[in-house]
Amino acid sequence: MKTVIWDQAATLIDLDGKAPLISTLRECVRHFAVMKSTARAEARVLLTQPTFREGRKTRTWILEPSEIEQLTLLLREEEASA
Repeated sequence: MKTVIWDQAATLIDLDGKAPLISTLRECVRHFAVMKSTARAEARVLLTQPTFREGRKTRTWILEPSEIEQLTLLLREEEASA
């Protein structure tokens, strides 16, 4: 993601069928950060605004676990420097 819009509405979904978390991207990433590794592997974030993916010509509405993990690291860095 080039620019992170932390306050955009997003939905964290778990492919195991648990209830989704509908909140901001920031809260979805925070929730993802405390999940067990098995749950993280099954998690996806559905965005309300599509974002560019590196190496692809089109934008996407869904973030994969590796992308959410990158956002987790970015959020931690931003919070540590604040």
